[in-house]
Amino acid sequence: MMRLPWFDYRAPGSLEEAAKILAWEGAGAMLVAGGTDLLPNMKRRHQMPRTLVSVRNIEELKRVSNGSGLRLGAGLTLAELLEVRGLRDRYRGLAQAAAQVATPQLRNMGTLGGNLCLDTRCTYYNQNYEWRKAIDFCMKKDGTVCWVATASKRCLAVSSTDTAPALIALGARVKLVSAAGEREIALAELYQNDGIDYLKRKPDEILTAVALPKLEGWKSSYWKLRRRGSFDFPLLGVAAAAKLAADGTVEEARLVLGAVSSHPLVIKSDALRGRKLSDEAIAEIGAAAESRAKPMDNTDMDLRWRKHVVADFVGYALRELRGDDMSATRLRTARQLV
Repeated sequence: MMRLPWFDYRAPGSLEEAAKILAWEGAGAMLVAGGTDLLPNMKRRHQMPRTLVSVRNIEELKRVSNGSGLRLGAGLTLAELLEVRGLRDRYRGLAQAAAQVATPQLRNMGTLGGNLCLDTRCTYYNQNYEWRKAIDFCMKKDGTVCWVATASKRCLAVSSTDTAPALIALGARVKLVSAAGEREIALAELYQNDGIDYLKRKPDEILTAVALPKLEGWKSSYWKLRRRGSFDFPLLGVAAAAKLAADGTVEEARLVLGAVSSHPLVIKSDALRGRKLSDEAIAEIGAAAESRAKPMDNTDMDLRWRKHVVADFVGYALRELRGDDMSATRLRTARQLV
């Protein structure tokens, strides 16, 4: 049985108090909300914080507000997120992504902020301490070698968040708060292509909210590849969003891939602008996305096959934006209609 290491526990009642505790405790403290990612990592000795600072009961982090767009508290559970009025109509890609995270039980615990800050994953990392010690530790924790690519100078663990690609495609921004002040940045700027230092969030910062623009005339979609229709992390995530004119011409488009890099991978989609989503245009952008995708042999299934199906899944997402009935295909791939 894997047990948690010893730690101190703090449960602040306000965001201000939580920020002060983080500033006081320094690098030895970590935030916990639902704990669906952090607590298993602690049991496997991936992370061993001296102090856990719980933000689960801070009401400010659960607020939802409508204005020129939609502002979501980072403390909303994924199940609560799916109940936000108008989410499925206005930001369908985000709703589809959130609905496919893990299982209903974990969506009742895991939060939006937690999914955005999800630790990167790797076959050689996500094992218990004894397993990792037996093969010698990897670069991400306690070692010096990346076992996925031994000549690599950086960790190649994979970004496996579902909501981040969907939100980046929707043009989301996030608010970060610390005792020293606050800042708001584009969500895409939160990530960097490094399996260890994958977030630009400072240790004393709290991700408090996600802001979505109004997006009049936009449609969005999210497609996920995994072995099972529930529980599993993505082997590929495809988020697509586009603003379409009345005649179907693409005025603007965004495409983001998940689980093929150490950060959500933004694919240039300028080639779609001014064109309709014809089969030819979809095939062209699908081939470009497949070329950019660099899946590694550190998750489930064959990496060559995972790279090859990128074009297919990009096609599914774009055809859904075009208005095609993709329900049979989605039921086959996702094992559910979302």
